Amino acid sequence: MRYFDVFYQAGENPVFCYRSGLMVYEEQLFGGALVAGGWNTAGYPLNVLSNCPSRVNPKDFAEPFAFNLEVNGQSVAYDLKFMDFSVDKTEENIHAILSLESGRMPLSIKIHTILDGTQMFTRWLELENHSGEPMHISRIVLLGGGLESRLDEEESAAYSLGSFESCEWGKEGQFGWRALSEEQTIVDCRFHRDRYRHPLVFLKNETTGAIWFAQIAFSGGCRFTADLFHEQLPVQRKVPHRKHLALSMELCCHAPQLVLKAGERFYLPEVHMGAVQGDLDQAVNEMHAHIRKSVLNSKETDPSACLIGCGMGAEHDMSVATSKAFIDQFAKMGGELFIIDAGWECPPGEEQRWGKYNGINVPNPERYPNGLSELSDYCHEKGLKFGLWVEMERIGIHSPVFESHPEWRLKNALGEQDANYLDLANPEAAEWVESELARIIEEYRLELLRVDYNGTHKSYYGLRDTESGAKESQPLRQFTAVYKIYQNLKKRYPNVIFENCAGGGGRTDLSMMKAFNHTWVSDWQNMPRSVRITNGMTMALPPERVDRLFAGMGCHEIGGLDAHLRNCLLGHVSLNVVHPMAAGENSEQLAFIQRSIQLYKDFIRPILPTCKIYHHTPESGKALVNIMEIAAPDGSRGALTAISHTGSKEQHLKVRLKGAKSGKNYQVTFDNEGESIVMDGYTLRAEGIHLYVPSSLSSELIYYKEV
Repeated sequence: MRYFDVFYQAGENPVFCYRSGLMVYEEQLFGGALVAGGWNTAGYPLNVLSNCPSRVNPKDFAEPFAFNLEVNGQSVAYDLKFMDFSVDKTEENIHAILSLESGRMPLSIKIHTILDGTQMFTRWLELENHSGEPMHISRIVLLGGGLESRLDEEESAAYSLGSFESCEWGKEGQFGWRALSEEQTIVDCRFHRDRYRHPLVFLKNETTGAIWFAQIAFSGGCRFTADLFHEQLPVQRKVPHRKHLALSMELCCHAPQLVLKAGERFYLPEVHMGAVQGDLDQAVNEMHAHIRKSVLNSKETDPSACLIGCGMGAEHDMSVATSKAFIDQFAKMGGELFIIDAGWECPPGEEQRWGKYNGINVPNPERYPNGLSELSDYCHEKGLKFGLWVEMERIGIHSPVFESHPEWRLKNALGEQDANYLDLANPEAAEWVESELARIIEEYRLELLRVDYNGTHKSYYGLRDTESGAKESQPLRQFTAVYKIYQNLKKRYPNVIFENCAGGGGRTDLSMMKAFNHTWVSDWQNMPRSVRITNGMTMALPPERVDRLFAGMGCHEIGGLDAHLRNCLLGHVSLNVVHPMAAGENSEQLAFIQRSIQLYKDFIRPILPTCKIYHHTPESGKALVNIMEIAAPDGSRGALTAISHTGSKEQHLKVRLKGAKSGKNYQVTFDNEGESIVMDGYTLRAEGIHLYVPSSLSSELIYYKEV
């Protein structure tokens, strides 16, 4: 059991010290404002020297506030009144609640913080309007303030920021570091930019080795702002410069983002933030430990939960005969679950135009004359489970709901009605979606529900009318309703696997993931970008939650068979077909697939739910070969993939195995040759092993186990 505690120091300026593992974060109620006090990554409270506390000085920062809200045109970060501080401690975590009241208006603010023993905490704000009038909330900073202040003999920047560099579809997870200049550096997600950048940042002090990491758990617009600046100290000081670093995490949208009704209580989205003294791998693994323990409601402790899914969608004719032929193929390959993808509501020949049929929610009788039970029964005969794709938040023109309930459809910021998206802040629309999904799960006896969400980020930034007559931006209430729908359904159907998909990686944030077993992270499967996507998205989410596809969707177009499949093996494997109905199977191809999938089931999958992951080439866009490794926490076994990019030619590599333990001996198997050697863990960690990757877009897989 790892350590966690809250140290509350009462007084004129009370201090709230949050300790989890070796992470320490403090806040202080100072001059009527809740301000950030700073961090420690070695376990020391910031007043370990009681008369000389090492907290940051809030006067050094323009916005020192631990949160900020602009309500009715004014900030409520000032003039706060302390009401209460409570701590509920269990064996699993601590839930601390700081209760404040605004001195400017009848608004109460509760700051919820959860510590779980990992070096990352959960934070959210609870707001309650005690007046008889609505409150218009425009700016929402969920967490902010100073991270640290350091004396520095050098004027050059000593900090780096790591984030996903692109917001575009098909470029999810392309991670990179950049040096922080002494300006504000903004990472914008899903409002001013497209929706395919997962809301995650790392900040690294290159001098001291501290790394902070944070995620905003929200599907709408949000922004990280890192602010690095220095002040010139008096010339007589030995060190003439002091650098200050601040970080804020806020929601972005048209104002007001929320119209808080009279007497209403509202919970704002969570943020998750932590710090370590170490490298990127340590930061990622602490983050994964936190996500597994405190975020994801669906625990993947049973390896069989990482079932190998296989899909049939609109890229084929989707007939019953074709479906059965592909079910046979998937069963032979080692698949465990068959999913009918988009197109099942469409008449034959219309499957490519499936968006027009969203919201019909019944199988087309021409395509499936005996209903879906014919295919689900066939799956069970072949030993596969049965799943179905839906997209419930966007309806097509052929849906009966389209004409019968125009009031359920969203309007954009210009007042035009959107023909696709449902306004789920409308309780009737939300109730219809939830009840339809429940009916689909029960009537079609689903063992998996695949949830899609297509469109552009601009589609859900409309304005809705409120009861007071004021306009309110859509995302906060829209996504709050979305989360509630799927969490309700997951509680109701705990044994049904919920798979998230949003045009690929368009909605992978932690609030959405709470109800889902795993998620697609991209619809782009072509190499080499697919390899970079795997690399980056297994930083943001634990690898057992990250779906990667073998074959289909362009995966097969270039590159070697080995590279295609190994790009999936350290995550959640999904399969597509490798030959059409009319063509016979390639025995050599099938033998490699079967052997690799069996290795995944027997050796890799059992450790995935608790594994540590090591990104040997985190900035995969700069590497000629992308190297990833997973290992059991006790070092008893592990696996490593090396996949080359275009233009890399042959590569002779020396790689140190980070998951091996120095005191153990290992049998190490080179999968390309099928040969094994025995080496001690110290040599594997300190000196490494030699790998050979024969060409561009080819690979090597090694796996090791304790002997």
